[in-house]
Amino acid sequence: MSLGLIGRKIGMTRIFAENGDTFPVTVIDVSSNRVTQIKQTASNGYCAAQISFGQKKTSRVKKSMAGHCAKAGVVVGSIVREFRVRNDSDLDQLKNGMEIKNDIFKVGQKVDISGVTIGKGFAGAIKLHHFSSNRASHGNSKAHNKPGSIGMAQDPGRIFPGKRMAAHMGNVKRTTQNIEILRIDTERDLLLVKGAIPGSKGGYVIVRSSIKEKK
Repeated sequence: MSLGLIGRKIGMTRIFAENGDTFPVTVIDVSSNRVTQIKQTASNGYCAAQISFGQKKTSRVKKSMAGHCAKAGVVVGSIVREFRVRNDSDLDQLKNGMEIKNDIFKVGQKVDISGVTIGKGFAGAIKLHHFSSNRASHGNSKAHNKPGSIGMAQDPGRIFPGKRMAAHMGNVKRTTQNIEILRIDTERDLLLVKGAIPGSKGGYVIVRSSIKEKK
């Protein structure tokens, strides 16, 4: 329950440390995070900051959202999210329309990043659920990559719900926890985090402080 940022996944690259070690990093653009509404416990029942990111075409903006953002004095963002905070005092430094920079994080800090994973289409049971396949030779004719028997005996005579079978793969919301921030580019509003994060290039991600960081 802390303030975070909305970003766009730019892609992956690598950076070098002073001792010559190389680290794979994901570059996240967190520019133009604007406060559109501040919610207090007295008026809303909980305390949170509503933040918008990016800019949406005028032809695609609904009148209700246009009026809401006009009241805050900001342009309509392409994505809007709320970040809950613990106390109303955590929102004292925020005002409607102000821009939140990436300096709310620091190098070495652990964060949780949420995004929508890359869609893989319809996948078989072996690939989707990481089953072990049969061997592909020595008499195994066109059955090495199949899940095998799925049926039951006469009792109960049916397949239980939740049976892991072929289905749609990917395109679901996932969160990767305890990702370390290796570099912060304040001039271009970029975060360089260690390793991979969910989503494809150009996808939206939510960056929050880690809730399971080891002290």
